[in-house]
Amino acid sequence: MKSRSPAPQSRPKTTTTSAQPGEVRIISGQWRGRKLPVLDVMGLRPTTDRVKETLFNWLMQDTQGRVVLDCFSGSGSLAFEALSRHAQSALLLERDNKAAAQLKQNLARLNCSNAEVRQTDTMQFLAGPAIQQFDLVFIDPPFRQGLALPCAALLQQGWLKTDALIYLETEKELDISDLPENWRLIKDKIAGQLAYRLFVCQPVAA
Repeated sequence: MKSRSPAPQSRPKTTTTSAQPGEVRIISGQWRGRKLPVLDVMGLRPTTDRVKETLFNWLMQDTQGRVVLDCFSGSGSLAFEALSRHAQSALLLERDNKAAAQLKQNLARLNCSNAEVRQTDTMQFLAGPAIQQFDLVFIDPPFRQGLALPCAALLQQGWLKTDALIYLETEKELDISDLPENWRLIKDKIAGQLAYRLFVCQPVAA
């Protein structure tokens, strides 16, 4: 689940059709142009097409073959985009039971067999034993609920492969100085009221 945030005030002109309210659009890859329904759940805030396109331009070919974790999946927009671009697999975490059910339905619509949805509290899940390691992680929590930095700290407990790429989307005023020291910032941008950043997880010094 994600809190509402004002959309960017302007968008570049594009020849493609943007997603309408109540749906997300896959921008590129094997499911390019597919639109998937999104429940009208209070607080659900899918990443905009403009921000998503920038993110995946940053990633370029670094999506293919990656093992993906979508920490606060919501609409599943980021995970679906990564899977469309041939990520190896994805685990989508979503607390709201109706939103989780919609994610499962959308995976079935795509005939996608290499992704799993877990209806769970992300923070409680990550506080448990690391059952798998991931090398592409999306962190897009509800805004202004103090989840981003604790989530990052929990991921350090065995969930990340060396050189994992981590995408973080937050309210722009959030102080990120307490992020793990071994997360090196690669790209960052401000759009309206949100900030989005891409990090690489470097080896921890002995």
